[in-house]
Amino acid sequence: SGIRNGFTLLELLLSLALVGLLLVAMNQFIFSMGELWGRGVDVRLFEQHVRAVTRFVEQTLHSAAQPTAKGVQALAIQEIRLPDGPTGTLLTFELLAGSRVLPWPGTRLPDVVCALGVRQEKGLVLYWHSRLEQHFADEPPRAAVLTPLVTGLSYDYYNASFNSWQNLLTPQRDRNGQWQLPTRLR
Repeated sequence: SGIRNGFTLLELLLSLALVGLLLVAMNQFIFSMGELWGRGVDVRLFEQHVRAVTRFVEQTLHSAAQPTAKGVQALAIQEIRLPDGPTGTLLTFELLAGSRVLPWPGTRLPDVVCALGVRQEKGLVLYWHSRLEQHFADEPPRAAVLTPLVTGLSYDYYNASFNSWQNLLTPQRDRNGQWQLPTRLR
Protein backbone atom coordinates (compact mmCIF):
# COMPACT_ATOMS: atom_id res chain seq x y z
CA SER A 1 0.00 0.00 0.00
CA GLY A 2 2.51 2.52 -1.25
CA ILE A 3 1.37 6.01 -2.24
CA ARG A 4 3.08 7.55 -5.27
CA ASN A 5 4.67 10.90 -4.47
CA GLY A 6 6.12 11.87 -7.84
CA PHE A 7 6.09 11.56 -11.58
CA THR A 8 7.48 8.69 -13.53
CA LEU A 9 10.25 9.21 -16.02
CA LEU A 10 7.80 8.58 -18.85
CA GLU A 11 5.43 11.29 -17.58
CA LEU A 12 8.28 13.81 -17.28
CA LEU A 13 9.52 13.10 -20.81
CA LEU A 14 5.99 13.40 -22.20
CA SER A 15 5.39 16.74 -20.46
CA LEU A 16 8.77 18.12 -21.65
CA ALA A 17 7.93 17.07 -25.21
CA LEU A 18 4.55 18.83 -25.03
CA VAL A 19 6.10 22.03 -23.62
CA GLY A 20 8.77 21.91 -26.34
CA LEU A 21 6.16 21.53 -29.07
CA LEU A 22 4.17 24.41 -27.59
CA LEU A 23 7.27 26.67 -27.52
CA VAL A 24 8.17 25.77 -31.13
CA ALA A 25 4.60 26.51 -32.26
CA MET A 26 4.57 29.88 -30.45
CA ASN A 27 7.99 30.76 -31.88
CA GLN A 28 6.78 29.93 -35.40
CA PHE A 29 3.64 32.03 -34.88
CA ILE A 30 5.59 35.06 -33.61
CA PHE A 31 8.07 34.96 -36.50
CA SER A 32 5.33 34.57 -39.11
CA MET A 33 3.43 37.53 -37.63
CA GLY A 34 6.65 39.57 -37.71
CA GLU A 35 7.12 38.73 -41.37
CA LEU A 36 3.55 39.70 -42.18
CA TRP A 37 3.91 43.01 -40.32
CA GLY A 38 7.27 43.80 -41.91
CA ARG A 39 6.21 43.15 -45.51
CA GLY A 40 4.63 46.57 -46.09
CA VAL A 41 6.97 48.56 -43.88
CA ASP A 42 8.57 50.46 -46.79
CA VAL A 43 5.18 51.44 -48.18
CA ARG A 44 3.94 52.51 -44.75
CA LEU A 45 7.07 54.59 -44.08
CA PHE A 46 6.78 56.25 -47.49
CA GLU A 47 3.09 57.07 -46.90
CA GLN A 48 3.88 58.49 -43.45
CA HIS A 49 6.63 60.65 -44.95
CA VAL A 50 4.35 61.93 -47.72
CA ARG A 51 1.59 62.78 -45.22
CA ALA A 52 4.04 64.59 -42.91
CA VAL A 53 5.57 66.69 -45.72
CA THR A 54 2.14 67.45 -47.21
CA ARG A 55 0.81 68.48 -43.80
CA PHE A 56 3.84 70.72 -43.19
CA VAL A 57 3.59 72.45 -46.59
CA GLU A 58 -0.17 72.86 -46.21
CA GLN A 59 0.14 74.37 -42.72
CA THR A 60 3.01 76.62 -43.80
CA LEU A 61 1.12 77.95 -46.81
CA HIS A 62 -2.01 78.38 -44.71
CA SER A 63 -0.13 80.45 -42.11
CA ALA A 64 1.52 82.46 -44.88
CA ALA A 65 -1.85 83.14 -46.50
CA GLN A 66 -2.77 85.52 -43.68
CA PRO A 67 -2.70 89.19 -44.77
CA THR A 68 0.65 90.85 -44.16
CA ALA A 69 1.12 94.14 -42.34
CA LYS A 70 3.22 95.56 -45.15
CA GLY A 71 0.44 95.23 -47.73
CA VAL A 72 2.44 92.58 -49.59
CA GLN A 73 0.41 89.87 -51.31
CA ALA A 74 0.62 86.84 -49.00
CA LEU A 75 1.16 84.28 -51.78
CA ALA A 76 2.57 85.17 -55.17
CA ILE A 77 4.39 83.76 -58.17
CA GLN A 78 7.70 85.57 -58.60
CA GLU A 79 11.04 85.28 -60.31
CA ILE A 80 13.62 84.28 -57.66
CA ARG A 81 17.41 84.23 -57.91
CA LEU A 82 18.42 80.76 -56.72
CA PRO A 83 21.57 79.93 -54.68
CA ASP A 84 23.21 78.00 -57.54
CA GLY A 85 22.98 80.91 -59.98
CA PRO A 86 19.92 80.72 -62.24
CA THR A 87 16.53 82.22 -61.53
CA GLY A 88 13.26 80.34 -61.18
CA THR A 89 9.60 81.23 -61.30
CA LEU A 90 8.39 79.97 -57.93
CA LEU A 91 5.52 80.25 -55.49
CA THR A 92 6.61 82.77 -52.86
CA PHE A 93 5.24 83.64 -49.43
CA GLU A 94 6.26 85.25 -46.16
CA LEU A 95 6.44 83.70 -42.73
CA LEU A 96 6.23 86.53 -40.24
CA ALA A 97 7.26 84.28 -37.34
CA GLY A 98 9.75 82.16 -39.29
CA SER A 99 9.66 78.36 -39.27
CA ARG A 100 11.15 75.57 -37.18
CA VAL A 101 12.61 73.81 -40.25
CA LEU A 102 14.80 76.71 -41.31
CA PRO A 103 18.33 76.03 -40.07
CA TRP A 104 19.48 79.00 -38.02
CA PRO A 105 21.51 79.06 -34.81
CA GLY A 106 19.55 80.35 -31.85
CA THR A 107 15.95 81.51 -32.09
CA ARG A 108 14.30 81.37 -35.49
CA LEU A 109 14.37 84.47 -37.65
CA PRO A 110 11.18 86.47 -38.21
CA ASP A 111 10.07 88.16 -41.47
CA VAL A 112 11.23 85.27 -43.63
CA VAL A 113 10.63 85.42 -47.37
CA CYS A 114 10.21 81.90 -48.78
CA ALA A 115 9.86 80.24 -52.16
CA LEU A 116 8.85 76.65 -52.85
CA GLY A 117 10.52 74.78 -55.67
CA VAL A 118 11.84 71.44 -56.87
CA ARG A 119 15.50 70.97 -57.74
CA GLN A 120 16.77 67.98 -59.63
CA GLU A 121 18.89 65.69 -57.44
CA LYS A 122 17.64 67.51 -54.28
CA GLY A 123 13.84 67.22 -54.17
CA LEU A 124 11.34 69.68 -52.70
CA VAL A 125 13.25 72.75 -51.52
CA LEU A 126 12.20 75.70 -49.40
CA TYR A 127 14.29 78.75 -50.36
CA TRP A 128 14.39 81.35 -47.62
CA HIS A 129 16.01 84.44 -46.17
CA SER A 130 14.94 87.00 -43.60
CA ARG A 131 14.32 90.66 -44.33
CA LEU A 132 16.32 91.38 -41.15
CA GLU A 133 19.56 90.00 -42.61
CA GLN A 134 22.17 92.57 -43.63
CA HIS A 135 22.54 91.29 -47.19
CA PHE A 136 18.89 90.43 -47.84
CA ALA A 137 18.71 92.29 -51.16
CA ASP A 138 22.17 91.28 -52.38
CA GLU A 139 22.42 87.56 -51.67
CA PRO A 140 20.24 84.72 -52.95
CA PRO A 141 18.16 82.80 -50.42
CA ARG A 142 19.34 79.70 -48.59
CA ALA A 143 17.92 76.30 -49.47
CA ALA A 144 16.38 73.82 -47.02
CA VAL A 145 15.43 70.43 -48.48
CA LEU A 146 11.99 69.42 -47.21
CA THR A 147 12.07 65.99 -48.85
CA PRO A 148 14.34 64.33 -51.40
CA LEU A 149 11.45 62.20 -52.70
CA VAL A 150 9.67 64.90 -54.74
CA THR A 151 10.64 64.89 -58.41
CA GLY A 152 8.28 67.55 -59.74
CA LEU A 153 5.80 70.25 -58.86
CA SER A 154 2.83 71.18 -60.99
CA TYR A 155 0.11 73.81 -60.74
CA ASP A 156 -3.63 73.22 -60.99
CA TYR A 157 -5.81 76.05 -62.30
CA TYR A 158 -9.60 75.97 -62.24
CA ASN A 159 -11.47 77.54 -65.13
CA ALA A 160 -14.96 78.46 -63.85
CA SER A 161 -16.20 79.36 -67.36
CA PHE A 162 -15.64 75.82 -68.61
CA ASN A 163 -15.99 74.12 -65.22
CA SER A 164 -12.66 72.35 -65.81
CA TRP A 165 -9.21 71.91 -64.30
CA GLN A 166 -5.91 72.42 -66.06
CA ASN A 167 -2.63 71.03 -64.73
CA LEU A 168 0.54 72.88 -65.83
CA LEU A 169 4.22 72.29 -65.13
CA THR A 170 4.89 76.03 -64.97
CA PRO A 171 2.83 78.85 -63.47
CA GLN A 172 0.25 80.49 -65.73
CA ARG A 173 -0.08 84.15 -66.67
CA ASP A 174 -3.42 85.96 -67.02
CA ARG A 175 -4.47 88.06 -70.04
CA ASN A 176 -2.56 91.06 -68.66
CA GLY A 177 0.67 89.09 -68.36
CA GLN A 178 0.51 88.87 -64.55
CA TRP A 179 1.30 85.60 -62.79
CA GLN A 180 -1.80 83.76 -61.60
CA LEU A 181 -1.83 81.91 -58.30
CA PRO A 182 -2.70 78.25 -58.79
CA THR A 183 -5.75 76.78 -57.11
CA ARG A 184 -3.77 73.72 -56.02
CA LEU A 185 -0.22 72.40 -56.04
CA ARG A 186 0.70 68.83 -56.96
